[in-house]
Amino acid sequence: MAKVKLRMRLGDLMVAENIITEPQLMDALKAQKSSGKKLGGALIDLGYLTEVELLTFLAQQLNVEFVDISQRKIDPKIAQQLPEVHARRHRALVIADDGMVVTLAMNDPADMYAVDAIELLLSPKQISLAAITESQILEAFDQIYRRTQDIAAFAELLSEEHGDEDEFKLVGLAESDEDATVVKLLQSIFEDAIQVKASDIHIEPEEKLVRIRMRVDGVLQESILNEANIASALVLRLKLMASLDISEKRLPQDGRFNLKLKGHNIDVRLSTMPVSAGESVVMRLLDQSAGILSMSQTGMPAAMQTKLRYQISRPHGMILVTGPTGSGKTTTLYGVLNELNEPGVKIITVEDPVEYRLPRINQVQVSNKIGLDFATVLRTTLRQDPDILMIGEMRDHETVEIGLRGALTGHLVLSTLHTNDAVSSALRLTDMGAAGYLVASSLRAIIAQRLVRKNCEQCKVPYKLNAGEISWLAHLSDVDLSAQEFAKGSGCQRCQHTGMSGRIGVFELLEIDGPMAEALRKDDPDGFTKAVARNKDFEPLAGAALQYAMEGKIPVSEVLRLAEQSNSQYIPEKASEA
Repeated sequence: MAKVKLRMRLGDLMVAENIITEPQLMDALKAQKSSGKKLGGALIDLGYLTEVELLTFLAQQLNVEFVDISQRKIDPKIAQQLPEVHARRHRALVIADDGMVVTLAMNDPADMYAVDAIELLLSPKQISLAAITESQILEAFDQIYRRTQDIAAFAELLSEEHGDEDEFKLVGLAESDEDATVVKLLQSIFEDAIQVKASDIHIEPEEKLVRIRMRVDGVLQESILNEANIASALVLRLKLMASLDISEKRLPQDGRFNLKLKGHNIDVRLSTMPVSAGESVVMRLLDQSAGILSMSQTGMPAAMQTKLRYQISRPHGMILVTGPTGSGKTTTLYGVLNELNEPGVKIITVEDPVEYRLPRINQVQVSNKIGLDFATVLRTTLRQDPDILMIGEMRDHETVEIGLRGALTGHLVLSTLHTNDAVSSALRLTDMGAAGYLVASSLRAIIAQRLVRKNCEQCKVPYKLNAGEISWLAHLSDVDLSAQEFAKGSGCQRCQHTGMSGRIGVFELLEIDGPMAEALRKDDPDGFTKAVARNKDFEPLAGAALQYAMEGKIPVSEVLRLAEQSNSQYIPEKASEA
């Protein structure tokens, strides 16, 4: 490779080309001494120019290409020619290879020491340099340098160590043996999950293989290990970590353990279930180091936050948060608790399990093994003089009854319920055996929520609804949808060419008014749904999602998916008449 270098120092060159001024250069040199950063980083931190402006100028001076890989699909096999440790150290990524010459994108293509080191690693191939922004290269690292190769290698090694044995009676029994292959395999699986921000890990044994599936942004991503005989070793080790009974394989078990990996403190909730080929394991990952979100950070609209703050400021009553598993109910509840947590307020929570530890709050872990169930704990907590009581979940008639009576006798009660929407939640309480007058007197508000996938901000483009989509969504809004412009991700490197990246909460808040309470008191479901439809302030989940779509935050496909799940009979009359 013909070496390329600047004809003079970068700072002097930029002053000569009127990119920056002499005083700005002096400021940057002074900042560089104190921070230890390169001159370019100091200039960017001071706001004298952007990273794109710096790299564009640098690329011109070095006569190399400035690349944008957002729309380019990079082959991981080509990129992994450069080992991850060197790629991250030198901020360098192999983005193309024609057999003789590799294209190396670098955040600092003027770093000749790094170029020389990489040239030795990739020899005998030649290098063609390109410039790339740091944000793009870091995102590419997390997507390309997955732990899939390590996982496959450790799985193969573990299989070889134990041949065709069906039982791994001794694997993992020595918990202090951190060099055991099964330990390294599980560590690689967890590291991969953290890297892609997975919320769950599924380990599913089959007759001839083991499936490892990770839920990322609500969608499962699958990898397959052909070493079917390693499944029992994985399950055994995980059971030991969660302090479960390793001899019991016929019954489901639940447990938890903590991990510290790459600066993350991860709380793992583990569930095992016997299946035809062994035991299936599902692990929910909770990143404790991420902290608890505030109400404003949950994505709840500001107007809804104002209404909810009024409801939680009331001295007594019940507020429910509803939705399916994985919809963010617990996150919302903890955000509310975080706001209510003050020295003058006594808060007790009854949970299964306790997911986040909060200072000043008395958190009780339910344990059915010793008879410490929700109902037993709740009877005690009401004698502990609480102002606010949080019940992890309304599971049965007794729990509902105690919660409602607690709300009726001067306590603010917060809880969750597994229902599809806010309207069906109120009716669900009566279905569980609660007296209508208790529900009407105690229930103040219900929040229903879902997590929907967001458009990738890097590749989203305008999108027009087709006739079918308009007909499906017309009843949700009085806006002319045919004239409305939406957005959709076209697919890029950042979103792994799915067009969607990350998730956002969609909420509906139902505040119980006089007509609704009267219908509940009379056990009149039809009257209740009609009262909801007459409430002009109620916005259903699908309507809230449509508003996000009109703002370009989410694709229309997510609105349609949510509309199919929710009940259109609860749409307010103002929209249904339009």
